[in-house]
Amino acid sequence: MNWRTETFTDADLDRPEFAHYFDGFDPARDRGVVAVDGDGPVGVAWARFLPEDDPGYGFVAADVPELTIAVDVRVRGRGVGGALLARLLDAGRAAGWPGVSLSVEDGNTGARILYERAGFRTVGRNGDSDTLLVRM
Repeated sequence: MNWRTETFTDADLDRPEFAHYFDGFDPARDRGVVAVDGDGPVGVAWARFLPEDDPGYGFVAADVPELTIAVDVRVRGRGVGGALLARLLDAGRAAGWPGVSLSVEDGNTGARILYERAGFRTVGRNGDSDTLLVRM
């Protein structure tokens, strides 16, 4: 799946390889933030603790949550992604997380630059994506 597409459909939400990113959000452990402008939500980021037997594409360890971030194409390049990422990492530090991991596809240069500026480093490879990790 190309995570960089403009439309993520309801059918995508039901696909098993993606459902664990959305189903069973645990507010006691998982965290999420939403960016809003005058017209409503324009971006969202969340970090989920996924188990070893149902890992995500950027899975590192069961005690390290995996980041998902999406920004409306209309506001990309305006700092929304950076603000979401900073807020979520702050929440993770406050919660005592050891780090945060994610997966970034080859060719998604803008996202990679954003993550590397925040301190993420490549720790693995999964298909056509790198697994990145930032230690807290």
